Amino acid sequence: MSAEYLQKLFGLDGQTAVVIGGAGVLGGALCRGLIQAGARVIVADLTEEGCRARVEELKQLGGEAGFCLVDVTSRRSIEGLLASAVEQAGRIDILVNSAGVNFGSPFLEHPEDQWDRILAINLKAVFLACQVFGQHMIEAGGGSILNVGSVTSHLPLSRVFAYSASKAGVLNLTRNVAQELAAHNVRVNAVCPGFFPAEQNRRLLDQQRIDHIMGGTPMRRFGEPEELVGAVLLLLAPVAGSFITGTHVNVDGGFTAAWF
Repeated sequence: MSAEYLQKLFGLDGQTAVVIGGAGVLGGALCRGLIQAGARVIVADLTEEGCRARVEELKQLGGEAGFCLVDVTSRRSIEGLLASAVEQAGRIDILVNSAGVNFGSPFLEHPEDQWDRILAINLKAVFLACQVFGQHMIEAGGGSILNVGSVTSHLPLSRVFAYSASKAGVLNLTRNVAQELAAHNVRVNAVCPGFFPAEQNRRLLDQQRIDHIMGGTPMRRFGEPEELVGAVLLLLAPVAGSFITGTHVNVDGGFTAAWF
């Protein structure tokens, strides 16, 4: 199989991608993958320091990158992100929703304010971004949206109740939005990571919990952020993913397979 054929199949040349949460660990891996596949990347996150650092990293890889600040809980802020991204690039072909937060506690002790915060950032923000960018993509003649779910989109996980509920909602939302936007040449899919060494996950893991997770993961290890990229390119690439919408890919070392 030639490199030219693979580039045609999975390449993103001429595409512009906005990655919400691009300053984070998993979002950063996706930014790097998109850049190396040929896309121009606009990093969207809450802090200028994090965005600038990611953009500099992407430029060192030889790609074209910029950034916009965004508060994902605000429709006005997301609309401002779209306007700024369009000003930079003219058209947005790809949206990646990878922002997320977590919080751990027993169910009966879970604070209501944390429930509200997690649902706002992990689920409502995806709803808002899909609406705002989906309308732009319809008017532009098409596009592709990727939402980041989780193994907890399928399975409950103790002590992270709000996170599990939010990620189950992301998967259901993805399917519903995909059905509505398919007629407009806008594809909507999700990738569902297993256990990756993102900071928000590491903070919640003691050795007993790590042992429990590894015991349920047939590959017996955590994932590395770059291991998400292949599945993401399959779902986003306009050639390889041209007939894929309303679905998800689990990248979890077999965790969900072992439990279903």
